[in-house]
Amino acid sequence: MINAVGNRMTREIARQQKLADALERTQIQISGGKKLLRMSDDPVAARRIATIGTTQASMTAWSANVNAADALVSQADGVMKSVSNLMTRARELTLSAASDTTNPADRATIAAELGTIADELDALAATRDSNGEPVFATGTARVMRFDSDLSFAPVPSAADVFVVGGNSLSTGIRDAAAAVAAGDKAMMGASITALDTAISHAADKHAEIGLSGGRLDRIADGLAARGITLKDERSSVEDTDLDVAIAQLNAQDLTLQAAQAAFAKINRQSLFDILN
Repeated sequence: MINAVGNRMTREIARQQKLADALERTQIQISGGKKLLRMSDDPVAARRIATIGTTQASMTAWSANVNAADALVSQADGVMKSVSNLMTRARELTLSAASDTTNPADRATIAAELGTIADELDALAATRDSNGEPVFATGTARVMRFDSDLSFAPVPSAADVFVVGGNSLSTGIRDAAAAVAAGDKAMMGASITALDTAISHAADKHAEIGLSGGRLDRIADGLAARGITLKDERSSVEDTDLDVAIAQLNAQDLTLQAAQAAFAKINRQSLFDILN
């Protein structure tokens, strides 16, 4: 009988310790805001949280790439506006030089300005971003990743933008300058035709860069929406529901107090009381 009583008391102590541990765990969940304290609490939920965390980390990198690409596109757009203005100015100057009313001195001035425009175009083709990298890659266009299965070059390469028919835009303008300086109207006419082609090419590339900017905006919106969804899902799996946890804490506290009170009352009984 005494052994039975002792075993019963040992079991009761163990039960109360378990209740105290559960109470402490709930308190930690409330104070820390996380209901999963260790992977063994819920392996399935823990794996899901790990998967979401990996995706969130990747999305952070993709979002950073979108921001970098957007800045690159914005800078390239500004460069292309300058290119368009310079090309238009070069065409106007060449047309003026081809006029019969233009004298040799004026042609010399026009040729000098065309040479300056060619130099400016070379400088624009070599424009660098805030990291010191060429905005228009000197080799293959710079490809960037924006999702697990989405990569593309937001800005064309320098060759794609500044070379037409095997000649650079600046070379075409220098050819026009040479024709103007020489007073060669046939060559000036050919230069005007070449400039028309170059202006159309630059406009196409400018539009291509604009389309990349719009695409990046849509990608950014999609990543933001997915980020909110993942954050909500992770919160539902990982975060403590305070209303539920507080109610559970109160219930656990009452249960523990009742068990402790009953245990204390039993312990006050004498061995004679227990045997009877």
